[in-house]
Amino acid sequence: MNNDPRPEKKVAPTPLDHTPPPGGPTLGAKLAAEGFGTFLLVFGLIGTALFASHFADAERAFAPGIVYVAASFAVGLAVIMGAYAFGPISGGHFNPAVTLGLAAAGRFPWRGTLAYIGAQIVGGLVATTLLVLIGLFGPPGWLPAAQDGGFASNGWGALSPGGFGMPAAIIIEVILTGLFLLVILGVTHPSRGTRFAGLAIGLSLTLIHLVSIPVDNTSVNPARSLATAVYGGGEALAQLWVFLVFPLVGALLAGFAYRALFDGEATQAQPA
Repeated sequence: MNNDPRPEKKVAPTPLDHTPPPGGPTLGAKLAAEGFGTFLLVFGLIGTALFASHFADAERAFAPGIVYVAASFAVGLAVIMGAYAFGPISGGHFNPAVTLGLAAAGRFPWRGTLAYIGAQIVGGLVATTLLVLIGLFGPPGWLPAAQDGGFASNGWGALSPGGFGMPAAIIIEVILTGLFLLVILGVTHPSRGTRFAGLAIGLSLTLIHLVSIPVDNTSVNPARSLATAVYGGGEALAQLWVFLVFPLVGALLAGFAYRALFDGEATQAQPA
């Protein structure tokens, strides 16, 4: 019996609670939410990049750097929207690296990772497929030009907007995916989280894109990389492995590190 007259402090659930209570949404609902959320992210990001780039080239309306800024904010807004719309259903991962990083941190069951990743991949592929369908009815030559340009795929060398090499792509993907996971784990912590988790995560992804689009077009999300590479041509597919492997490496390192560094509990010495 609790004799403390003070009311018990309750922690408000965050929009991205990765451990929904028993009796919550069904597995089918969670997978559908992951698919729709990943669709929103990829469609918003890649649609902005492709359509804005074409407009800039055709009309000479603004510099390529403005396209990078537009794409960065588009993906941040998409994640914020998805977090608050679908996060309460599935946890709002929308990214295989996030799913595995959360599992490494002990915040998501390993047995559920494959199903989530499958739903994310499907959502991303549907998004780019619909962009191709839109392109079929676009201006003459738009779709071939978009595919010849890599279809906003990730890459290094000739596919890097700034001409960076493969080691640069590997390093930046590990670092930025790891930092992204640390932000997610911090703002969605069961006892230290915040109601503004979705906003913080979306803005952090915007920052990540502002930093790394010139290096490799920014992955930090294997589902996004796969979804564009299938329409980006042979070179994009040949370089895809980097953007499947190293975001996962960064996420796993961050997940294990967060669990070891920040999830320990202080113990109080018992009186003699």
